[in-house]
Amino acid sequence: MNWCFAIVNGCLAEIYFDKGKKHKVFGHCYVRLNEYKTKKEQDMIKVDIKRFRFTYRKGKYKEDTKT
Repeated sequence: MNWCFAIVNGCLAEIYFDKGKKHKVFGHCYVRLNEYKTKKEQDMIKVDIKRFRFTYRKGKYKEDTKT
């Protein structure tokens, strides 16, 4: 199981997923930006939230697409 940072329902979160043919998201937990103090963690957050945005509703995740 792998994890990364993402925006879920408009809030910063860690998402947990299986890295296979389809990146199935298993779960998430909301976090605060100030919990991560190191420069490396801050850079990871900046990179990940640009790539990953999800909506979680009724037990399912939907990846938001930028238009």
